[in-house]
Amino acid sequence: MRYEIRIEGHLSETLAKAFPELGHVAMSGQTILFGPVVDEAHLYGLLARCQSLGLRVLEMRQLPE
Repeated sequence: MRYEIRIEGHLSETLAKAFPELGHVAMSGQTILFGPVVDEAHLYGLLARCQSLGLRVLEMRQLPE
C-alpha cells in the first residue's frame, strides 16, 4: 500500500529525517509525506510519530497502486 500524509507547514530537514521510509515535498504551506506503508501497525506508527513531534496532520489517504 502507498499512502500520502499531508502535514501543516514546511518540515525542516531534521524533522523530515524522522520519516526515513517516506519521501517528502513541500508545497503551499504544507509538507506531503508519501511512500509505502507495509501494514496497519506501520501506519499507526507513522501517525504516532507525527503526534509525538507535534505535527498537525491535515489529510491522510491511500494512493492507488
